[in-house]
Amino acid sequence: MAWLDRIIEAISPRAAYMREGWRQQLGLIRGSGYDAADGGRLNKNWRATNEAADITDRYSRDTLRARARDLERNSDIANGVLKAFKRNVVGNGFTLQAKTGDDDLDDQIETLWRRWTRRTNCDVTQQQSFNELLRMAVVRKKADGGILFKKCYTPGGLLPFKLQALEVDELSRSVASPRYKGDRVIGGIEYNEYNRPVGYWIEQYNIDGWETNQPVFYPAKDIIFYYSKSRPSQLREVSDLAPSLSRIRDANEFIAAVSMKERIAACFALLIKRAAPTGGFQGGSRNNTDKDRTSYSGKMLTPGLISEMNAGDDAVTINPGNGSSEATGFLKLLQRLVGAGQGLSYESTSRDMSETNYSSARQGMIEDDLTYTEEVELLQGKLMVEVYETFLISAVLAGKLTIPDFWNDPQKYMEHEWVASPKKWIDPQKEANANKTALESCVKSFKQISAEQGRDWKEQIDDMADVVAYAKEKGVQIGGYKSVQNEQPQTDPKENPDE
Repeated sequence: MAWLDRIIEAISPRAAYMREGWRQQLGLIRGSGYDAADGGRLNKNWRATNEAADITDRYSRDTLRARARDLERNSDIANGVLKAFKRNVVGNGFTLQAKTGDDDLDDQIETLWRRWTRRTNCDVTQQQSFNELLRMAVVRKKADGGILFKKCYTPGGLLPFKLQALEVDELSRSVASPRYKGDRVIGGIEYNEYNRPVGYWIEQYNIDGWETNQPVFYPAKDIIFYYSKSRPSQLREVSDLAPSLSRIRDANEFIAAVSMKERIAACFALLIKRAAPTGGFQGGSRNNTDKDRTSYSGKMLTPGLISEMNAGDDAVTINPGNGSSEATGFLKLLQRLVGAGQGLSYESTSRDMSETNYSSARQGMIEDDLTYTEEVELLQGKLMVEVYETFLISAVLAGKLTIPDFWNDPQKYMEHEWVASPKKWIDPQKEANANKTALESCVKSFKQISAEQGRDWKEQIDDMADVVAYAKEKGVQIGGYKSVQNEQPQTDPKENPDE
């Protein structure tokens, strides 16, 4: 029908226009196609293309990272999001539970791990503990998109294995020739034919941050790249804050404008208007020139200002209206959108609980925990597991752990679990009653409840047994057990008729 439309348009543009309008209207009525794919007036400026993820990301990655870092330095809303993830994903850290099947060996591994995670043993710079490295990794992933950790095998410390944190900026962009035949280098990472990273080209910097030498190639087994991959064709990181950067920036600009308006509105000033300017004096100064008396360039309104105007001048008040009440609602809307873009509730990022009750706060916490759980899973799977396995191998090689058949089945001795730090309860009584009901109805086991509280269930039972035994020794009733005095055998009155 395109040829007929062209003929009609040549003869009568009006008829062609009406024809096209009716066609579009019939299409809307029939419901054919997708509204979001319609190219009409409402979507005229919506231009989008389909490209591989790396092509889309590579031209925006550095700009997004720079802007995210700028907001990290200057925006309280951005820091509200970053700190929410930091305190809920890592918090007080994770407790290792080795699962080798040998209780004595498990205790040795866990004790050695606690010692190694100190800053003098796990960090090659000896500045951050393992928990601090994890917190930094979570923040850098949200702001920068990712972070690199290089495995360093150096003498000194508890083990010859340490970690060095590297920023994604240190991936070289100048290397084009791969180290191995058939590979490709994209964004400082060398990939094989299956797009699997086989090595990383890292720029070398001095302490001032200037490049010093040619980039150095490190095999993939020595580098841990912690980032999120959302598309199969994605090769490198993108800031997790990307969907929310514009909203955070709008909030900052809006707050600055409202703050300036309120500061001006709070100023009390007195302007003196004269029929003719006083000779030699203006504003109490004898050194003002005629140019100073006739120009207001550079003048500003300050609290308590008393100033003289030029002859014939008049003061005009510009009052845009009081928007402080509307500002609160608008800022809440922006912050809700920022939180929603990051999978979090408004309350978790703003710390504003004025509109919540127990039920809504509990529901919000449940939804937020689902978001944090994804991050915890990624953190453990991509970073912590590999660090632990390398730690265990290094401990065996260094003779810190004696496992005769370790090399026969290494995976058997690498089995482990991470117990997260406990979270505070909103209403301890309600939470405790819920756990009691879940335990009695077999919905949860004691092991699950202990893990939710950040405790090792075996250690918790041992602690309970120690407390009960000590209380029993002292004759104190505790933990549902009878005291020693109550357990004394009582004499039957019939056996003692004299009493």
